[in-house]
Amino acid sequence: MTTIPLAKPGDRNPRTIEECRSFVAYVESLFMPWNVDALVDGFTEDCVVRFGIVPEFRGREALRGFFMARSAKQKGYRLKKQFRTLMNDTMTNIWDGEWEDSGTGRLMKGFGVEVWTMRGGKIAVWETAFNSGPADEALDVSQMLK
Repeated sequence: MTTIPLAKPGDRNPRTIEECRSFVAYVESLFMPWNVDALVDGFTEDCVVRFGIVPEFRGREALRGFFMARSAKQKGYRLKKQFRTLMNDTMTNIWDGEWEDSGTGRLMKGFGVEVWTMRGGKIAVWETAFNSGPADEALDVSQMLK
């Protein structure tokens, strides 16, 4: 996938649906392959991250460590993000992805919802809820409730 240029630092937040779609597509492009430097640069210095059940963390250095750990674990990561909503400084997207677990060699899949609170054209708060599991196992609601 070709990397789509992002707004320059200090630019404004996306304000239109097309600007949001472009921003989401740009972020998606940075995961394939993992461009950790560009990903981290897309967040404010004081960013707050709430990623599933991972304890909340703050700042770019913690974010860099998080992305480095994920990139080592998620071999051949393939991601598709879709813009969903924009309200004031907050945008949402959904995503689905596949990867090979580098520890087990098992093909994995995931689906999630993200809420990004933007400031100055960068993500200031990243909140994510998601599910993931082996790609070759079909789960139904009854299995999830056990």
